[in-house]
Amino acid sequence: MFESKNKTDLIIEVWEKLDCESIGSKELIEIERAVLERFGKAAVDSPMTIARLLADEGAVLRHAEIMRLYVERASDRPYEPAFRNILNIANLPQAAVSLRNLENLRRKYVSDKDKEGLRLVREKGQQGRSEALKMAADVKLDESDRLKYAEIAEWLTLWMHSPEMFESWIDIRLSSTDFRQKFPDAVAG
Repeated sequence: MFESKNKTDLIIEVWEKLDCESIGSKELIEIERAVLERFGKAAVDSPMTIARLLADEGAVLRHAEIMRLYVERASDRPYEPAFRNILNIANLPQAAVSLRNLENLRRKYVSDKDKEGLRLVREKGQQGRSEALKMAADVKLDESDRLKYAEIAEWLTLWMHSPEMFESWIDIRLSSTDFRQKFPDAVAG
């Protein structure tokens, strides 16, 4: 059906096959459907993101339709604001702060007996751990960066297995001799 090997090319390919000059909700839904079928739910971007990509390719945007679709979708995702930019593993201090934020959110969902929120918190932790492990194994990165990502993956693993103990553990870890020797430039957060 479609020949594109990556998401960006697929979005453009679907738009071209739709043979339309302008993009609105109908076209965005068709593009989302193709991305979903090829790459899965996690790969489907927001209508605004897809529209921006196509505008850069020369599409004329039907802004009112796109905004309406975006607002409809946003109202269906009550958890999105809480998870937007919550996990940053770019460096050790940011990862420590991010994990504390995830733990605070987890505690809130436990208190609220919110199973979906808890599922999403765990999923976010698993995504971060997978990303950290991938970076730790990336031979293109220097040894210190791989070591940093391995440390972050360990933090996420511990947090997912024993979230109640994580806060105490991270304080001890950040002040440990081993940590200070491995990461002399890291500022304990």
